[in-house]
Amino acid sequence: MTQEQWTAVDRYFADLLVPPDPALDAALQHSAEAGLPLIHVSPIQGKLLMLLAMIQRARTILEIGTLGGYSTIWLAKALPRDGHLITLEADPKHAEVARTNLARAGLNGRAEVRIGKALDTLPQLASEGRGPFDLIFIDADKPNNPHYFAWALKLAHRGSLIIVDNVVRDGGVLDTSGADPGVEGVRRLNDLIAADPRVSATAIQTVGSKGYDGFALIVVTGELTP
Repeated sequence: MTQEQWTAVDRYFADLLVPPDPALDAALQHSAEAGLPLIHVSPIQGKLLMLLAMIQRARTILEIGTLGGYSTIWLAKALPRDGHLITLEADPKHAEVARTNLARAGLNGRAEVRIGKALDTLPQLASEGRGPFDLIFIDADKPNNPHYFAWALKLAHRGSLIIVDNVVRDGGVLDTSGADPGVEGVRRLNDLIAADPRVSATAIQTVGSKGYDGFALIVVTGELTP
């Protein structure tokens, strides 16, 4: 199996199962023209996020790591009319691109972009009484994954779904040397998940146009104390 074949299979399923959406296509184009890194989720991964949010019947969603807002649009599409999504982005340029993309998608009233390092904005959300969130998607800098998971639990409720992207890292998750901070952050996250009796979790490996990686899916099954 090759990257070329994985990408072709992705394209096959996307052509069959992901109808064209001008807002999503424009978001990708605008992000590329603005020079944002091409690290957004693929179309079929984006639709997976949307379907998981629909299955969860999420009314409130928190996203940690916005980039150009492509995954944000997918998640927001699953919300009911009175639902709300907050997405956190450290880079002001990325946040501005995302805001433009969300506005073009007609989601200004449903999706809110907050600028600043997530470890600064997450405490602000807590102090404002925002949450608990029905679904939390973590897709930001990997070394801070353990901290993001801890905050996700503070802003969740029993039954919340937490999704973490990029937990396989081309198989690098098996590397115990600690040489790669991103891999180390993922491994520390996985240890925290495995040791926490309040959650039930699994991980799935994925291949496709985005290479070899995977998602962690975590459901809060126990009571969370403030």
